[in-house]
This record gives sequence, structure tokens and C-alpha cells, in this order.
Amino acid sequence: MDTTARAPRCRPRPAGLRHGPPCRRRPSGGVGRPRLEGTAAATAAGRWNELAKDVAAMANTRGGLLIFGVQDKTCHLTGIDPDQANPQQYHQWIRNHVQPYLPDVTFTTLTSPNGTTSVLVCDIPASPMAPHHVYGTAQKDKDQQAAVVPYRDKDQTGWMAEHQIERAYRDRFTRTERAEEEAERLLGQTRETVFTHQTEPSAWFLAIARPERPLPRTAPRLTRDEASTVLHTARTRTQTSQRPAAGPLAGLQIVSNNPRPGLRRWVVQTLTRQLGRDIHAELHHDGTTVLAADLSWDARCGRALQEAPEGSLLFSQDYTMACCENFTALAQELTHRTGADSALHITATIASSTRTASLTPVVSEYGGAFPEIDYDARRPTRIQPVTTSLPPSGGDAARDEAAHQLFTDLMNQFGLDPQP
Repeated sequence: MDTTARAPRCRPRPAGLRHGPPCRRRPSGGVGRPRLEGTAAATAAGRWNELAKDVAAMANTRGGLLIFGVQDKTCHLTGIDPDQANPQQYHQWIRNHVQPYLPDVTFTTLTSPNGTTSVLVCDIPASPMAPHHVYGTAQKDKDQQAAVVPYRDKDQTGWMAEHQIERAYRDRFTRTERAEEEAERLLGQTRETVFTHQTEPSAWFLAIARPERPLPRTAPRLTRDEASTVLHTARTRTQTSQRPAAGPLAGLQIVSNNPRPGLRRWVVQTLTRQLGRDIHAELHHDGTTVLAADLSWDARCGRALQEAPEGSLLFSQDYTMACCENFTALAQELTHRTGADSALHITATIASSTRTASLTPVVSEYGGAFPEIDYDARRPTRIQPVTTSLPPSGGDAARDEAAHQLFTDLMNQFGLDPQP
């Protein structure tokens, strides 16, 4: 992302933020005229919600910062009352008036070291889903909804013409197509890497997490120690006695202190060590995360193998759940470590090292004590990849939700309905 294009811009305060008159500074650094207050009342009176319009304009261009608590023309710091700031309400305004929704917008209150002055900073990344429309009511007909597409032109907000909107949509579709192609390329590369070392048929969990805006090659590279810290922190976050199966991060613990260099990435794996389950992980310098784990290792060691139908390839449902949880934790931790500020697009699948065997889930009852084959489950030879997203500002709840969505979508393709 071009950080030079995201200089701060100050603007009038939303409702609830008091103290002296505010300012705005455009991403280009220019200073503009005072604007309408960004209140819900503005839209109700037939005007555009100013906060939503400014946010959409920056998202449609190159991103930027809105700073509340600074004079517009003089840039004199006046401050706001942090107790009156209501980021939840501001997010709701954006959700109500901007489409598609902007999940990556964040509001942060910054306070001076002596605690006397605070400002509210709204960080708007450039959106890969541009163009974003702003919805409001028309002046003459309050019941008539209208939509416009704002954009930033130096220190001014303009409205896109039809040909500009058409070009913005074409750019969005191109970005989406390239992201899908890159995810498929990484999945194919990972399949080739792990299947090359297989001595017997296995089912594998394969997952890719890629930021909407990968970090440029000029960004500082992740060091070996930082990569090791990412692995350790993610493993610590997912360790709990309530999980029926230890995940792949626990299996990588023996090698996580010494990641090996790859092509613009760090690699940790047990594929050639004969240490039990085969696991492969990659931490890319651009913020991409890759994880592959053998799902059949413990299933082959259990009594369920003796009951397996001919031509079936067993895999553990419990370990699949642990893979989803470990992977989302690892991807989230790498995002925090690299400073990536865009949502993660996550793709996961279960793949067979042979094209003919039927993927057969081994389910467990009573905390994993009694694994058995569910004969009512479907046994396809291949399944579709599943996708989800993880916002950059999402905490543990968002991470757990993404993991559960991946696991549920994978298991649904076998006719299973796992409960949280």
C-alpha cells in the first residue's frame, strides 16, 4: 500500500465529540473548507451522511485518515472528549449508508502523554471492493433513496461519472479474479510439496490465508526469530484442555525454533523427519499463511481402520477441527506481526493424495474416546474448497467464528452437521 497517499485529513466531529471547531486534511495534504456535521440527522434531513461520504470517498481512492479534534484551516489541536466518542455508532452509520460494507475501517482514540488532549483517528484503507456507493434521501422526496459514488481528487471530494464507475467495477472484478488464481496456485503448489513425500495414501488439510492487500516487497521482511515467535504465540493461544485433539502447531513445536528460508517465506515442516504426523507450514513475507497437515495419521492408527470400507481413505474429524482453529490463529498472529491492515481471505479444503479413494470421516463421541466411522456420512473422492474472511481488527471471537465456519462448511460436504 502506498503510505504516502494516506496522509491524515481532519474533519468535523461526529455527534458526541465536543470541544472547539474541528479541521480536515485531505490525503494529499491540502486543507479544505468546513463541511456538514457527520450526524444521523443530516441524512434524515435529506443530506448525505458526511462521515459515510468521506469514508467511502477515501476507500474508493487510495485510503486515508480522518482526525477528529483538530482545527480545519489552522490544524490547531483542540481535542475531543474521549468519553463522548462512540465508535460503535459510527460503524453503524457506515454500515447503514455505505455499500458494499467496509469491515476494515477502524476508530482509535489517541491521548497525549500528559492525558490532557485526545483525538479520534478513523483509519480507512483503500478498498479492493471499490466502488462503494453512499445511500441517502433526496431533498425533494424524502422517501426516495438515492446513491452516489464519491472519490477523492487531491483536496476535494468528487462524484464518479458513469464511465468512472464502470472502470471501478472492472478493476474490482480483475482483482477478485487474480486473488482466486493466486489462492489456487498456492494450493496447487502446497499439494505438490506434501504429496511428493507420501509413502501411502492420505487425506490432507490444506489452507491458504492471503491479505486483500499483500505487503509490498519493500516492506521489512519477517526475521527467523519473529517467525518462531508467531508460531509460538499462535500455539499458546489455541492450547486448551477442552480440545479433543492436539493441533498441527503442537506437532510443529519440535521444529518451530528453527524455521528454514524459502522463496520470500519461512518454512517449518516435519515431512522428512519421520516424527509421526506430517505437517507443513509457510509464513510469507507478504502476510500469506499456508498450512498443510496429514488428517489420516491417527485414523490409520485406530481401530476404525479395521472397519473401513474397501477403497476408503480415513481422516479424523477432531483433528480437522483442530487444524481450522490452529490455522486461523496462525494467520491472525502473522497479520499482527507483519502489520498487514486488510482482511484475510481464507481458503481451505481436504484433498486426497490419490484420486480414487473415498474420503471417509472418522467421528468421535465422548471427547474423542470412541472414534468410529459414520456410515451415514457421504464419502466423496474430492470436495470443494471453502472460503471465509477474517477482519484485521477482529479479536478471538472473530477468529473462532472463522474457524468454525471453515470446519462446518468442510464437514457439511460429508453430510455431517458439527455443533459448536
